[in-house]
Amino acid sequence: MLKAKIILVALGAALAVPQALAGSTPEEDRKETVEYFKQMFPEVPFEDFVNGQYALNEDRRSQWESMQDFPPYEFAVAEGQEMFETPFANGKTYASCFENGGIGIRQNYPYFDTEKNEVITLELAINRCREANGEEPLRWKKGAIASISAYMASTSQGNPINIKVPDDPDAMTAYQDGKEFYYSRRGQLNFSCASCHVQNPGKWIRADFLSPTVGQPANFPVHRSKWGELGTLHRRFAGCNNNVRAEPLPAQSEEYRNLEYFLTYMSNGLPVVGPATRP
Repeated sequence: MLKAKIILVALGAALAVPQALAGSTPEEDRKETVEYFKQMFPEVPFEDFVNGQYALNEDRRSQWESMQDFPPYEFAVAEGQEMFETPFANGKTYASCFENGGIGIRQNYPYFDTEKNEVITLELAINRCREANGEEPLRWKKGAIASISAYMASTSQGNPINIKVPDDPDAMTAYQDGKEFYYSRRGQLNFSCASCHVQNPGKWIRADFLSPTVGQPANFPVHRSKWGELGTLHRRFAGCNNNVRAEPLPAQSEEYRNLEYFLTYMSNGLPVVGPATRP
């Protein structure tokens, strides 16, 4: 029944709130989502969902494993560490802006800031740290910000994702807005995120082998063969919007941050594995 409910949402017209999850708490949403994918792929250990398409396709997994001795993001992570540890003009470093000096904290992002009433992603926090220390912000989708984020993710590998939705109406609104975005159809192709990643994971669409919802944020930033470099999750969001012929939103827009909030909450309990590689 659960599988039928979610698929009906994925197939149905755009709704203000997906009917399969309407009125439920974030934790109920997560448990339903996890159970749905466990039923869809009973042979896949839950922890393996962080590997996305590689958990579902043996040929892809074999190619991926062959790259792990010399991953293509290795130099970018080293550059990210150097930038992270290099003092700003005022003598401070990124470590001054983050809990635990920015080490081993990736699993806690994004979070809802109840004072600012907004979702704070790791990349947003990185640029706000720069601005607070008199530095210019970095470009959002790739380059230095992806490298710094990748280094911070690398220090958090194995830590279980731990996103919280506080008992706050604005936090719940942000979560619900992210969920609505995920299940709403858009673009000339009239696809939602759920059309691919809830209804059709494990299937091909053009040259892309579709991954399930759970586990996706645990990989970012990712080095995609298509990009030839590291990119952030919001770069991937924009690419997906382009693929369905919808107008992409700016990286770190409120909509994309709320989407990341919802999507990452669905992966609570899974380990951080980023940075990672994808085709």
